[in-house]
Amino acid sequence: MRAIQVKEYVKGPEDLTVSTLPNIVPSPDTYLIAIHATATNFFDLLQIRGKYQHQPPLPWIAGAEFAGVVITTPSSKSLPKFKKGDRVFGSSQGGYATQVCAREESLMPVPPNWGFLEAAGLMVTAPTSYAALILRAQVKRGDYVLVHAAAGGVGLAAVQVAKAFGATVIATAGSERKLQVAVSFGADHAIDYNREGWAEEVRRLTPKARGVDIVFDPVGMVNASLKCTAWGGRIVIIGFTSGNIEKVAMNKVLLKNISLVGLHWGTYSKEEPATVEKVWEGLFQLMKEGKFKGTLYTDQRFCGLERVGEALGMLGRRETWGKVVVSVPQALDSKL
Repeated sequence: MRAIQVKEYVKGPEDLTVSTLPNIVPSPDTYLIAIHATATNFFDLLQIRGKYQHQPPLPWIAGAEFAGVVITTPSSKSLPKFKKGDRVFGSSQGGYATQVCAREESLMPVPPNWGFLEAAGLMVTAPTSYAALILRAQVKRGDYVLVHAAAGGVGLAAVQVAKAFGATVIATAGSERKLQVAVSFGADHAIDYNREGWAEEVRRLTPKARGVDIVFDPVGMVNASLKCTAWGGRIVIIGFTSGNIEKVAMNKVLLKNISLVGLHWGTYSKEEPATVEKVWEGLFQLMKEGKFKGTLYTDQRFCGLERVGEALGMLGRRETWGKVVVSVPQALDSKL
């Protein structure tokens, strides 16, 4: 197999190299997957530098999100959920490779009429956005929802989920191209958050300039968003891609009766595993109804593991939108 193996931490993605390694031997409780597409994530950039909270012991294979075809099923399962040849997407350490092992609970079936490239970017972003808006913010028809970094992977997913549930979406992003993308995925309004006075622009777009009901924040913009959040509004904190963990003006939170709620999707599998299944049921229903589509970055195509470093570099420089996915040519194609 071929893979991007990290033997020592690197300065940046440009230092990543592809190696030929022995084929993986799956454990009795894992599937062996032939990877056809692998998705990039911000946490990959931290992990390859040794700065992520979850660091595997060296050496390890980078990447964690993929789509592909089942090669073998777990030997410990008499009735596995997936069979040989099934198309699946999922998350497991080692996604920047031609093969990966994954547990059953980390895999999902590729939706009908979806390709590997579109499906590879689903496992992290889609349920994060759905859970944030449906479970934590309790979005409903008529709500005004402000989505920050709306052209990113979780942002575009949030735009689609909010629209599917009848909300009006105000999107923010940092370039004209990204604003265009957000609108193309359903945003009703789009505002450049680098522009001075953007919060007042947001407020004026709401009925009687009362402010938005929900703020979806994967960036770290709570303080600025308090200015345009309605009385009784909800701010859902998804992450801190700006690199800044804020100190929030809690007096404003109190005076406007605002709820601050967090969402860490990764812990649901441990704390509320039944909720994970319900979230995916909801997402697959939206896909079936045509209300949710893949967020694949299409301004440039990436083919081959050798392009992973370039793709990660562009992601880190904020030069992309949606999910940046690399196709992985498979010598096994003719056998599957």
